[in-house]
Amino acid sequence: MVSPADAERLKRAAAAAAVEEVQDRMVVGLGTGSTAAHVVQLLAPRVAAGLDITAIATSRATEAAARAAGIRLAAPDDLTAIDLCIDGVDEIDRRLRAIKGGGGAMLLEKIVATLARRNIAIADASKRVERLSARAVPIEILPAAQGLVAAEIVRLGGSAELRVRDGDPWVTDWGHHILDARFADLDDSAAIADALSAIPGALGHGLFLTEIDALYVAASDGVSRQERPIDE
Repeated sequence: MVSPADAERLKRAAAAAAVEEVQDRMVVGLGTGSTAAHVVQLLAPRVAAGLDITAIATSRATEAAARAAGIRLAAPDDLTAIDLCIDGVDEIDRRLRAIKGGGGAMLLEKIVATLARRNIAIADASKRVERLSARAVPIEILPAAQGLVAAEIVRLGGSAELRVRDGDPWVTDWGHHILDARFADLDDSAAIADALSAIPGALGHGLFLTEIDALYVAASDGVSRQERPIDE
């Protein structure tokens, strides 16, 4: 079992390897959560030293951290492409299929990841799994669609739980709620992803099956990089 302190050290090591891919004049997507926070911290001194980049933040928390670090920000509204996106994952398998959204920002994370020409995941070794299923799949929903989405999840063989914080529904940066869906079997994750995307009122889900191009993973013996298999 990796201690919290060791996990943070490993996340930072993976982030340090990934940010080496950031080059001058890039538009860079910045993820959300503790792993992405390391990316912001590691980019800050390079920006102060003259690195010329524009960042697209995937949450208000990341936006605030990037602004405090002196990183120039833009909105994704008018963009049709982003050079590079770097973000963490909650769980990832050997085919670079991942579950994301523990921080509640998976909707904009997926938009930015889809815009990115290259999408990098960073993680400590505990996030590597043989098969997806241990983590819940977060689904950002319109509050009015909660009953519909929950019923469809059950029909797909899963269960749904409304995410709460301090006794109240978790509210995303966009004013939506989150259902955390659990499936005993995610072997046919593509079919489940398609079914979730088709539910009215389900705005985005945390299955990232084709978006990730490379993974930097840190373990006790160092950081390794894996590129997406060519046949994926």
